[in-house]
Parts: sequence; C-alpha cells; structure tokens
Amino acid sequence: MNILDDLKKWRFWRHLVFSAFACGGVLSGVIQFFLIVWPNLARSFQGAWLLGVVALISLIVGLVVSWPRPIAAEYSAPKTKIRIIKGDLLDQTEHLAIGICDTFDTEIPNIISRNSLQGQALSRLFNDDVQELDRLLEQALADRTPTGTIEKPGKTVKYGVGTVAVVRHSPRFLFFVAYTEMNAGNEALGTVDGVWRSLSSLWEAVSARGNGDAISVPVIGGGQARMSNLLPAQDSIRLIALSFMFASRKQKVCDELRIVVQPEDYERLDRMEIQSFLSSLRPS
Repeated sequence: MNILDDLKKWRFWRHLVFSAFACGGVLSGVIQFFLIVWPNLARSFQGAWLLGVVALISLIVGLVVSWPRPIAAEYSAPKTKIRIIKGDLLDQTEHLAIGICDTFDTEIPNIISRNSLQGQALSRLFNDDVQELDRLLEQALADRTPTGTIEKPGKTVKYGVGTVAVVRHSPRFLFFVAYTEMNAGNEALGTVDGVWRSLSSLWEAVSARGNGDAISVPVIGGGQARMSNLLPAQDSIRLIALSFMFASRKQKVCDELRIVVQPEDYERLDRMEIQSFLSSLRPS
C-alpha cells in the first residue's frame, strides 16, 4: 500500500480531524471534571499552554488512529489471517481461486472475454494453450456428475454453480470455481446466493487440497458476472471474508486468505470500514 497516496486523500484528513476533535472533547471533559471536584486547581489549569497541550495531544491521537495501515486481521479461533491486497491476482505466488461458468467454457474470444480474469489466466498461466487447460479441467471434473446440458455454442455440459475444478499449476493449485451460470446466449449470469454457495464449495476444496497454505482470491461479482450493481467490491470483500470465517470455524481452511483487489477498485474502498469489519469477526 502506498501510504503517501493515502495521505493525499480526503478520507484520511476527514478521519484525522474527526478523531482529533473527539480526543479534544474527551480531554476537555476530563479537565472540566477535575476543576469541578478540585476548584483550587483552576489557577494552574488555565492559559494558552493548556490549550496547546490539549491540541497537541489531540493531534497525536488523531494521527495514530487515522494513519494508513495494511488492511489485515489475525485470528486465534480459528487460527488464520485475512489480508486485503491491492494488485493483480495473477502476480500472486500462492494458490489461486479463479471464477468460471458452470459449463467450464474456455474458448476465447467468442465465449470468454480475453480481458476477463479467466482469459488473462489462460494467456499468462497457460500460454494461450486452450487444449491443455481443457485437458486439465476435464481431468479435474472426471468424478463430477453433470447436472444437465444446454444447447449453445461451445461446451454444453453443465456442472452446476458451486462446482470446483482443482488444477495443478506446480507448485500450487488453481481452484476454478463455478459461480455463474451460462445461458443459451453464452451470457454468464450470477446471483449473490450462487456466490455464497460457490465460496462454501471453494473453502471445502481448499481445505481438502491446499495443505493449509495461503490462497489468493479475487473480488467476486463484477466483470462478466454482471453483478457489480448487486455486489460491489466493498460488499464482495465482506461476503468473502464472512464466508471464509464461517467455514474456518467448522474446519481449518488455510493459514491465510488474501483478497486481491484491482488498483482502481482498491482506491474506492472505505478501508477503515473494512478493517473494522474484519476486526468484528473475532469471537466475542
């Protein structure tokens, strides 16, 4: 996180001013209390020096509270971590979760957009070798029972929302999770309920195959899923974190969850609110 960039934002200064004034109010109240109880102290507690001390303490407290920090939380029950990272998911070196449709289509560009995360993964992780990716997906889905078929260009076998295909990409795994349903017009459509079910399936697969190692996931819901109006980045992050913590309380999923946010979306986040939300997930 670039701290200098955060210091230029109105959000930081607004929070600084609010925190400083709140601290000043508390200090003023404490001083007034002492003056009421011990009125003889009024001669000592007066003058510009007192105002300066209160202002200085308030400013220091405001800076400490408002200073930009990485968005992260560590938990003891269950023992795990959640981090929010600004960057490119495909630059991460740990296990990756990649969204896909329930037909596991891979054809670019007629069905899958080259600019989508799946399209970029094909290019950068598989050197545009569609046949190799198809082979690995078929191998991963060999023990899965299809839920039906659909008449459309491309793949026609449907596996259902929530299906996870685990593909080896040495030394890690790629978890292709189907959180959208492909229709006859090759449009990938998703719902919040489908995302929740898909996340639950993802954590089960990570627990079974991930060996406890960290996993990086994208902000789910935008792009080709056409859900940005229903599940904006801020809400998607909360949904992912909440789902992960619920699953981790049942059984260990992994040592660390990293939610990777694209830079343009990261800049629009209310990071302090997200940090507060992550902290609230600790058991009371």
